[in-house]
Amino acid sequence: MALSIGIVGLPNVGKSTLFNALNGGGAEAANYPFCTIDPNVGLVKVPDARMDALADIVKPQAMQHAVVEFVDIAGLVEGAASGEGLGNKFLANIRECSAIAHVVRCFDDENVTHVANRIDPLGDIEIIDTELMLKDMESLQRAVERQSKLTKSGNKEAILRMKILEKVLKSLEDGITVRRQALSDDEREKITEFCLLTSKPVLYLANVDDASLPDGNDYVEKVRQFAQEEGAKVTVVSAQIESELAEMDDESRVEFLQDLGLEEPGLNTVIRAAYTLLNLITYFTAGVKEVRAWTIHQGDTAPKAAAVIHNDFEKGFIRAETIAYDDFVTCGGETKCKEAGKMRLEGKEYMVQDGDVLHFRFNV
Repeated sequence: MALSIGIVGLPNVGKSTLFNALNGGGAEAANYPFCTIDPNVGLVKVPDARMDALADIVKPQAMQHAVVEFVDIAGLVEGAASGEGLGNKFLANIRECSAIAHVVRCFDDENVTHVANRIDPLGDIEIIDTELMLKDMESLQRAVERQSKLTKSGNKEAILRMKILEKVLKSLEDGITVRRQALSDDEREKITEFCLLTSKPVLYLANVDDASLPDGNDYVEKVRQFAQEEGAKVTVVSAQIESELAEMDDESRVEFLQDLGLEEPGLNTVIRAAYTLLNLITYFTAGVKEVRAWTIHQGDTAPKAAAVIHNDFEKGFIRAETIAYDDFVTCGGETKCKEAGKMRLEGKEYMVQDGDVLHFRFNV
């Protein structure tokens, strides 16, 4: 499962600078609007110290971290839904993403142009949300037209879906994003196929100057209050600092972080926050050929977890040899865990826990 996150925001808020820091370069970053023309896509390793601990024990030939796909699109502006700026073309790139990382400018700097010539994080969020809602309204209006043809035949499922579509559309017209609407799980399930932009979970990245690390500033507090109302998460990060860190060797990076009073790069917290936002966890497979991290949803059963490796693993699932991460490290590997009675055989109903080290038994 490749976690995909679309990075959005107004021009010149630090999107491409953050993308470069995450991806090690590749996206143009400049002090003028629309310097990002085509969407930039990068795969980023998920930082996880547990991988190193497992490798120290197993001594594998290779290591494979879980990855996050980041999609950096052009800065959106007011009117994007109707084609302003780079418009509709780039809104389409967000549809396939699992979540949205909304970069919000939370710093003052007269040398960095703001597209609206003012620093107002909540105003910036409103502009982006409005454009995404307008695009969702456009999608739903087309869906309602298609659905109305089915309702005329008396199709009960179509009639039910029409009511849901009209309900969601009405709330959008009232300025309420889909994620803020009071919808049941069943209602949300029935509109999943439309990939509505404002239904996606949002992680707000408050881009600050280095003096405001690690806790933020007054601008960030406004973003936190706003995010709390919709159950979203906020991560404080300095795009400029992350960009500098990305160019340093390990030793220099550690010293620089210490000077700033930070324990780790802010981008590590961005990825962890994304995992939490999407209710994702990691399990491991550990053998002499490879130590590998696999991403699944919290609550996934062992067969579902096995399917991430290969569909045949789920179809022919028999048992999952399961060792908790702490037991694996404390005992010093699989053999010693077996000797200590720390390996369990789990069946189809077992819900995999974060950090589990698994080996699947299955029929071909």
